[in-house]
Amino acid sequence: MFNNSNFVFSSESVTEGHPDKVCDQISDAILDELLSQDSGSRVACEAFITVGLVIVGGEISTKGYADMGNLVRRVIKEIGYTSSKYGFNYETCAVLNAIGEQSQNIAQGVDAGGAGDQGIMFGYACDETAELMPLPITLAHKLTLNLREIRRSQMLKYLGPDGKSQVSVAYRDGKAHKIESVVLSTQHTDDILDADGKRITEKARNEIIEKVVKPVLPTNLIDKTTKYFINPTGKFVIGGPQSDTGMTGRKIIVDTYGGWAPHGGGAFSGKDPTKVDRSASYMARYIAKNIVAAGLANRCTMQLAYAIGVEQPVSLAIDTEGTGKLNDARLEELVRNSFDLTPRGIIESLDLLRPIYRKTAAYGHFGRNEPEFSWEKIDRANEMKSWS
Repeated sequence: MFNNSNFVFSSESVTEGHPDKVCDQISDAILDELLSQDSGSRVACEAFITVGLVIVGGEISTKGYADMGNLVRRVIKEIGYTSSKYGFNYETCAVLNAIGEQSQNIAQGVDAGGAGDQGIMFGYACDETAELMPLPITLAHKLTLNLREIRRSQMLKYLGPDGKSQVSVAYRDGKAHKIESVVLSTQHTDDILDADGKRITEKARNEIIEKVVKPVLPTNLIDKTTKYFINPTGKFVIGGPQSDTGMTGRKIIVDTYGGWAPHGGGAFSGKDPTKVDRSASYMARYIAKNIVAAGLANRCTMQLAYAIGVEQPVSLAIDTEGTGKLNDARLEELVRNSFDLTPRGIIESLDLLRPIYRKTAAYGHFGRNEPEFSWEKIDRANEMKSWS
């Protein structure tokens, strides 16, 4: 990634209670509800959240129906905002619906099988982890996932829904050498504050390190110099929508590769798979992952680009950073001949007209062993080994 093979790289993750992630989950819950009733639903749905208020908007064309108020409140309840002690309550928040119908100018191109918009999409894979993902984002997600499990199990009863992690990994000669630092900020109730009410107690800090942080870090990458920043501002009682607004699509780097690989700029959540922002990014990850799983490269970045209303991608590029068994131009040729990269072909190949998207809307769209995540399969790897 860097010309200098000795560097420190950081990636972050956020929990499902982060305001932006609340909005991503609302958007994808709406998408799932409509796809479950009508697989031909066209959805481009976004949400905005602030103190006591959720607004949903966008453009939708469907034969299905969603009760937006009840659906939004159900999502917020499942996330954990069930009491005023967390600053937001699913029972008392207002929900405004500002959704319209999809533009017929867009629909005429999509109906003919073309892409739902122009854009560039990236996929990436590397052999650094079992998930074929960069290590920093993998560890950042594992931290927030463990934070969620500890909160839900009530092992640490003071934890709230909002939270963030950040992991900084030191590389030596291009390989992960050690974890330099871990940042974990977690919403909590005020009963773990020290006497002056400005900072969590040392006991709570150590509990979080021992129960949340250390169980997910590789022991060979931590030592006495690894730094742990737990709620570094001191306290985090006011969190979620009470402390910050949230919007769909503001955590696109968290959603993908943690900044290690390029991102085309398009958000995923709330978009049905005719939108290549989402579906082509999934396909690019699927192809890159199978290339690495097949042993054709140690690292692979793939870019696709589309024009609105046009079926075939206008460009395809692969970069294996000099690690490929074949040259990149040959890989590009083989991919074009072996994969259907039209929007319809991607949807069919990855079976994307299912209500599977709410689960993607927190803790990353890639690198997770979930049965619904067809783009994470390496079912083409054995076939692709013959390419070499």
